[in-house]
Amino acid sequence: MTPGILRLLMLVSLLLLLSCQPPVQAELRVLSSDPGRVTGDTVLLGVPVVTGMDLASLEFRVNDRPVEPLRLRSGRDGPEVLLGGLDAGSSQITVSDGDGTILDSVDVVSHPLSGPVFSGPRQYPFVCTSELQWNRSPRVDHEEEWGFPVRDDQGELRGYSKDCGVEPFVEYHYMTLDGEYRPMPADGSRPDDLAKTELTDGRVVDFIIRWERGTLNRFLYSFATLAVPGESPREPGGELWNGRLLFQFQGGVGIGHSQGRMDNARARHAEALGRGYAVIYSTGTRTGEHYNLEVGGETALMVKEHFIKRFGQPLYTVAVGGSGGAIQQYVYARNHPQLLDGGVPQYAYPDMVTQTIHVGDCELLEHYMDVTDRDNPRWRETGNRSLLVGLNATDAVPDPLADAKRQLGYASAPGSTECLPGWRGLTPLSMNPHYGQVPEQEKMQPPRLMEEVEWTHYDDLRNIYGLDDRGRPRVPWDNVGVQYGLESVRDGAITPEEFLDVNAMVGGWKHPSEMVQEGFPFLGELTPENFDPWSRRNMNLSPDGETPAPRTAGDVEAIRNLHEHGMVFDGELTMPVIDWRHYLEHQLDMHNTHQSFAIRQRIRERMGHSDHHVVWFTDARPEPAHDQTMEALEVMHDWLMNLRDNPGAGLAATRPEAATDACFDTDGSELARGEEVWDGILDEGPPGACTSRFPTYSTSRIEAGAPITGDVFKCALKPVEQALQDGTYGDWQPDAAQRQRLQEIFPQGVCDHSRPGPGHPEH
Repeated sequence: MTPGILRLLMLVSLLLLLSCQPPVQAELRVLSSDPGRVTGDTVLLGVPVVTGMDLASLEFRVNDRPVEPLRLRSGRDGPEVLLGGLDAGSSQITVSDGDGTILDSVDVVSHPLSGPVFSGPRQYPFVCTSELQWNRSPRVDHEEEWGFPVRDDQGELRGYSKDCGVEPFVEYHYMTLDGEYRPMPADGSRPDDLAKTELTDGRVVDFIIRWERGTLNRFLYSFATLAVPGESPREPGGELWNGRLLFQFQGGVGIGHSQGRMDNARARHAEALGRGYAVIYSTGTRTGEHYNLEVGGETALMVKEHFIKRFGQPLYTVAVGGSGGAIQQYVYARNHPQLLDGGVPQYAYPDMVTQTIHVGDCELLEHYMDVTDRDNPRWRETGNRSLLVGLNATDAVPDPLADAKRQLGYASAPGSTECLPGWRGLTPLSMNPHYGQVPEQEKMQPPRLMEEVEWTHYDDLRNIYGLDDRGRPRVPWDNVGVQYGLESVRDGAITPEEFLDVNAMVGGWKHPSEMVQEGFPFLGELTPENFDPWSRRNMNLSPDGETPAPRTAGDVEAIRNLHEHGMVFDGELTMPVIDWRHYLEHQLDMHNTHQSFAIRQRIRERMGHSDHHVVWFTDARPEPAHDQTMEALEVMHDWLMNLRDNPGAGLAATRPEAATDACFDTDGSELARGEEVWDGILDEGPPGACTSRFPTYSTSRIEAGAPITGDVFKCALKPVEQALQDGTYGDWQPDAAQRQRLQEIFPQGVCDHSRPGPGHPEH
């Protein structure tokens, strides 16, 4: 082949290669949310462009309409474009070069700012609280004389609101030298008591915050960041933001039907803001307002979406929050892995719905010991009550109703189990449709509107539990086959006669549709007729003291729906977590310590390991005890930055040295650290250093033979005869009369925890 022919072939090959190259592309990426879950008429897009392309020459269209960018700036990972003008529903966004050539397109679906996005029909009636919280009236959003009345400044009725929308507004506050927030002076002057703060990069700046509030998904939201004096409220620069986004979740137990109450201290988390974090918050992610974590997750996604639209993409998003605020981190990490990059759950449970399993036992068992078996001296010793309820007990925490019990002829003990200070009242709150109210409900119109509300956890989650043939929410609570005190009779701590009696007489709960209003101490005066701290008027009890009391059968479809909707934390955790709590067992605090290990066991069973799950305890004996939230956040920062620098390395390999199981003294000084410090809780080995220092306790269901995971709503059953033969009762060998009694108490069989229960995904 001659050189000329060779050159010709090379030229042809080059031309063919060039002809195959794709045109210059500007790839559109939705940064603020999932493309199918945009809310409102704006969206933040990422536009990675080819080097040399003039960003200003790009042209954007929405459904073929030209749209000018609301903002075009350099973001954390490249250019960011904020576009408005989206249509409700589907929109196609295209980007073109200066010659009109379409470079890329993306389809989005926009939903109303008031929701819903995916949580199903909205809950009504819904009480607006923006007047109470912010002195701002909601928008009039319909013409019917129904809902929350909206009045003008003179008190004249303007109309009604059912979705409680409020326009966003911005205020500037500053931190005083005394550690309190105050509004910045209206004249723009610098207050004499303005505090300084040191950022994570070492800069020392004035502690002034921009505080934006409004409504999303009908709930009150808050964005707080450090501010630069003179910045535009609508276009904050974010110069003092370190890129770390903190989502502050909050706990409590609520039944919905309210816009909620904002915790200003949590919404303006002073330590985090002072270091340069941005803090976001919503009453829709406060479980003291509702426990529908489908609505909560939806709200959390919307709040983060709109923060990103305002400020741009964060370096990462990390969460803090205790109790229900911790539950949300575990549940949302499973259901919405794009929401959080890491979490510091505090005083955690795995989820709320599995707590109802043993919480529903508390009053049944306390009623048995106080009333049904009141003459048994065993129950007059506080510690013996744990033989049934499993939770901690101590004489150091008195039962405030002990004197009333004794005066009325009931049994009592010198102290309490956790059932009393921790869980008393949670059964009526979650189960009784007559027991509930929210602030401002008296303003709702027409006057008797709120009487329609069924104040139950089940109705709050009716979109999840589903409805039965009568149109009522399905109920998952079940104690069929549960052998209360099984571990105690096996160990010889209670007698076989006591075991048989408690299981014959303990009973169950009526269906919510059959319940009546509560008595004292929940409502009304202390009289013999009205005294009912156990809610016994809503129990199914033995009619004659001999016939076994009816147990409660849970709805399998309800249990299945809880799993399918992600309301049960199943152990799937794809982000790093530092699970921290003060040790509060001596107070009989409801946030009992075994829950951290119930979570860990679920993670291990689901994922085969728990390398990314760190457990810290800090002693609170005596209080006040050190708060290690900020220390945990700093360790989490190192972990997340390691992940960012080594995305393929995995969670375990990027774990910093400080992200290790540990326990601490009251002042925050380290007591022990290492992989073995919690040994003896989830294994049969000797107790680790932290295990020995911080005893853990159990629950009524664990005492009945259930696993520590605590997620068995309805157990699989086995015949009593099988239980008598397979070692269920240990060394106890029931005689003929006792066998007969077991058959009478458990005609359907007893729990078989070697198999998944009905409604469980593995059943």
